[in-house]
Amino acid sequence: QVQLVESGGGLVQAGGSLRLSCAASGIIFSINNMGWSRQAPGKQRELVARISSGGNIIYLDSVKGRFTISRDNAKNTVYLQMNSLKAEDTANYYCHADHPRTHQNYWGRGTQVTVSS
Repeated sequence: QVQLVESGGGLVQAGGSLRLSCAASGIIFSINNMGWSRQAPGKQRELVARISSGGNIIYLDSVKGRFTISRDNAKNTVYLQMNSLKAEDTANYYCHADHPRTHQNYWGRGTQVTVSS
């Protein structure tokens, strides 16, 4: 059974930092592309950051220079370091995995990030 379990969300003041973690099980973590997406109330879900199995990284333009995605294949965990947080970063953040060939994808249940201005 595949599980992606996010942690690290919470309430933080604008300008603060949070580090999200996502622990994966039931997949061969190292060969999967991993990512973080977010969805705010009344808005569409958007891709925040993605790291491929080979380490290639892409970011949403609005988080470039503030957020950093990383992965630890030994721990089957992907991280999202979020600095200089803004009120507009408030959303439910979801971890996801996708196989680069089969495109089978899995999603976590999300962790809430709330940034107070």
